[in-house]
Amino acid sequence: VQLMESGGGSVQAGDSLRLSCTTSDPEFSRFTMAWFRQSPGMEREFVGRISWDGFFKTYADSVKDRFIISRDNKVKSIYLQMNNLEPADTAIYYCAAREPIEDAEYHSWGQGTQVTVSA
Repeated sequence: VQLMESGGGSVQAGDSLRLSCTTSDPEFSRFTMAWFRQSPGMEREFVGRISWDGFFKTYADSVKDRFIISRDNKVKSIYLQMNNLEPADTAIYYCAAREPIEDAEYHSWGQGTQVTVSA
């Protein structure tokens, strides 16, 4: 599965950004999708995930109430609406796909999109 993120950029604290992740894979609608991020010198961090039907969403505590994940299976895309951004949100953001099975590993990753938040 080839995934491509877009929408990153440089913003100031308190601003919003919306990231997108898209694919042409015809199996997209059955995958659980997720967002991760990685800052320089840090391990990759889970941000949130969304079930194949968009009904179930899970967020990391650090982004809960600020970030919203959504998906549109018709256009094979997921989105990450990021509100009230903080400098600590600065990272490369990746989308990933996995089978809709409990604890399945993510088998496909995008190339990432940079988000930089200045104070």
